Amino acid sequence: MTEKERMLSGKLYNALDSELRKDMRDCKYKLSKFNNMLMDETAERTETLREILGGSGEWLYIEPPFYCDYGKNIFVGDSFYANYNLHILDCARVTIGNNVLIGPMCGIYTAGHPIDSEVRNTGLEFSKEIKIGDNVWIGGNVTINPGVTIGSNVVIGSGSVVTSDIPDNCIAFGNPCKVHREITDDDKKYWKEEHRKYIEEIENNN
Repeated sequence: MTEKERMLSGKLYNALDSELRKDMRDCKYKLSKFNNMLMDETAERTETLREILGGSGEWLYIEPPFYCDYGKNIFVGDSFYANYNLHILDCARVTIGNNVLIGPMCGIYTAGHPIDSEVRNTGLEFSKEIKIGDNVWIGGNVTINPGVTIGSNVVIGSGSVVTSDIPDNCIAFGNPCKVHREITDDDKKYWKEEHRKYIEEIENNN
């Protein structure tokens, strides 16, 4: 196996491998271009972002600055939005579903280092895949650690450190992040009513 294959399979790998360093340099060049584009260059920014990522859906917007290691290991679905200063260490695959919102200053980290200092000092690393489902809202300053799966229809409260899997249809927060409660029909009724009021007010004002 190549070091890149080892990295993507979750095995120990040499992060200083020449192929990996080249991939990282190529990504950094595109990120520099993306992060320095003006706001009125939206179409070109989106095109550059699609070149960075491994796959993306129909609508995509990330507020610069955005940082990642390789880019090509990140796959996002339709209607993806991330606020300022998103950091993704994509040494393993990061899969993000449809209709996902990510707040500012968030980190998604697949990278890990050996606990034993002698092995760690050799420069060997490992990585674990991260998955985020559909219809997820991740608040600001959230950290998602290696190997975590976040289900669909989930809200992660700001400042959380997600160290283990989060199931579907819940609100979770804290350090470590834990499920606070399920999202209920009462939640849906409340927000649908608020939405109805909004539409009514807009129509009346017009």
